[in-house]
Amino acid sequence: MNTKTKPLVILAHPDMRISRLNACLARALSETDSATVHDIYQAFPSGVIDVSAEQKLVEAHDRIIFQFPLTWYSCPPFLSTWLVEVYKRGWAYGPGGRALNFKTFGVAVTTGSNGRDYTRQGRYRRSMEEVLVPFELLARHSGMHYLTPFALTAARELADEELAVKAAAYRQHVVSSAPISTFEGKDDDRAKTVYAAHHYSSESRGNANE
Repeated sequence: MNTKTKPLVILAHPDMRISRLNACLARALSETDSATVHDIYQAFPSGVIDVSAEQKLVEAHDRIIFQFPLTWYSCPPFLSTWLVEVYKRGWAYGPGGRALNFKTFGVAVTTGSNGRDYTRQGRYRRSMEEVLVPFELLARHSGMHYLTPFALTAARELADEELAVKAAAYRQHVVSSAPISTFEGKDDDRAKTVYAAHHYSSESRGNANE
């Protein structure tokens, strides 16, 4: 499998030494050479990200998966930092930002909560797909196709045999699942607009954060 067709999995677990689910999913990919697994916590233990190298890594792959333990119904903080620093305006979106166009993107999450919690009748009254909508919007904003999220729930209840079956299903999902939404190649107006310098002043940034 060449690099362009091999998926890139951005793995974001704060401590893989104590991980059971994410470690099993990552092994299912790396042991079969099904994907490039890139552990950003391991790659950047100081928290200083090599932005140019990360952008080149993303550019070299056509299929990108974010894998992480669900953390307060989102991703771990370092993955958020990675996104802000790597998916820059002018590269990932905005004028000239076409690096991600027509790539395929998805997320894979693990959680200790039971899958029943993520239903209309469950504890959270929301499906996992709804919880992960911000990642679908990320795909839309940067011109990527979007995959159905892969969710591995009930971490404390899964027997090893069942986890192995789930890991095999994950490998298949990463390699060949089809998008549920596709980028059609159309930009919105803002993608072509070059904003004046004052739009990036400290005053305007402060107002935007209020």
